[in-house]
Amino acid sequence: MPTTRVDLHVKVLDDEVVRRAKDAGVEVLVYAPHFTRLGEIRERAAEFSDDDLLVVPGREVFTGSYRDRKHVLAVGLEAGVPDFVTLDGALTELDRQGAAVLAPHPDFLTVSLTPTDVERLRDRVDAVETYNPKHLPHHNRRASSLASAHDVPEFGSSYAHRPETVGEVWTAFDAAIDSASDLVDALKDGVSRRVEHRNGARHRARCLAEQLHLAYENTWEKVDRLLLSGMEPTHPRHIAYDGKFDDVAVY
Repeated sequence: MPTTRVDLHVKVLDDEVVRRAKDAGVEVLVYAPHFTRLGEIRERAAEFSDDDLLVVPGREVFTGSYRDRKHVLAVGLEAGVPDFVTLDGALTELDRQGAAVLAPHPDFLTVSLTPTDVERLRDRVDAVETYNPKHLPHHNRRASSLASAHDVPEFGSSYAHRPETVGEVWTAFDAAIDSASDLVDALKDGVSRRVEHRNGARHRARCLAEQLHLAYENTWEKVDRLLLSGMEPTHPRHIAYDGKFDDVAVY
């Protein structure tokens, strides 16, 4: 039976990321940077894809407001979906497009689907993340319990905001995945898989570095975005969305 190693969520993409993925035997990366429209993500994914590594465009949609946002990760979008829309509004659009819907870092800080959300949305969520380097061990245990309790398939990712983290975590699918549509099908069909990761001191150090990056990301960078940067490219009222999401926008 073929097996494909997939890192289902990275925020960075460059030559070093590609090299590290290939060195770890990762064959598919899902590239889903923050606040970036789908067209730009697609272009960059295509630039770094080759015969040995498939880079699939993804969007981590920030639903809700900055104070109470719930992230959902979409794979297989045909058209852009903005941030800062209601959770149900985002899920309705993702379902309309036939995208795979993943719950990254569940029940983590104030940026995730809660256990109640996962229970309510069991039929609309295709997988729950049970391991990433920004989690502490108890976060991973809690996420695994959540996936098990609601019989939702699991996934793991490097959730890499730093190139050095790529190749630390992957999901091994028992299927050949040669295209973005293959990956969407594997996720939506619940293909058997295993969450795998490196161990040892170097892995723990890279996890710590990601956790420290999280502290930065949620302090000055957030202030910069909110107060200095103006309207995000993925704001629902941006001209790029032509008013399509005005009825579910929270800003």
